[in-house]
Amino acid sequence: MHLVKKYGCKAAAIQCWNQLQSEIGIMPCAANALMNEEGIPVVCETDIHGAVTALLVEAAGMGEKRSFFADWTIRHPDILNGELLQHCGPWPISVAKETPKITYPLAFDHPGSITAEAKHGEVTLARFDGDNGEYSLLLGNAKGVEGPKGMGTYLWVEVENIKRLEAKIVEGPYIHHCVGIHENVVPVLYEACKYLGIKADLYDPIEEEVKAYLRGE
Repeated sequence: MHLVKKYGCKAAAIQCWNQLQSEIGIMPCAANALMNEEGIPVVCETDIHGAVTALLVEAAGMGEKRSFFADWTIRHPDILNGELLQHCGPWPISVAKETPKITYPLAFDHPGSITAEAKHGEVTLARFDGDNGEYSLLLGNAKGVEGPKGMGTYLWVEVENIKRLEAKIVEGPYIHHCVGIHENVVPVLYEACKYLGIKADLYDPIEEEVKAYLRGE
């Protein structure tokens, strides 16, 4: 928080592993969760584009709800178009549907992670990225669903067509991180792309619906 204030930052990207474990023997996830709760997005693995995505998403929601930073991980064992969004524990406390617990992450023997499943309901997912100076924003809708218990902060989601979404991620320019928020801000982000000079890359064929909404139809 001190460095964020010192440099006048609106968000931060931290090398959450493995430097902090080597230096002071902790995971920073719980601290990141608290900063995220205060409206200062802190993303993992020095993902600058992830921090940009979080700022875009929270601005689209008028700063009224907190976003969460996640890995795209594995398919749902029972729901055809289900996917697990998960990270070691940096999600803001307000997105949890249960009381978070301080835990050890799966990959490290150091304390400071958080385990909590996120609330279900409507979710917008987004990812800002680019290649060779061409930038785009992957975005679309999902809904939280029931699934197996997990570690870290996590949410099982269902999308309209998981193969279509996975193709977007695999073919790029996107990496394995996304940002979610419990609100439909897809039209706002779509419109913002027009003025930011980046491509709005919808992972579902809903462009005409979004345009109609923006026209007030």
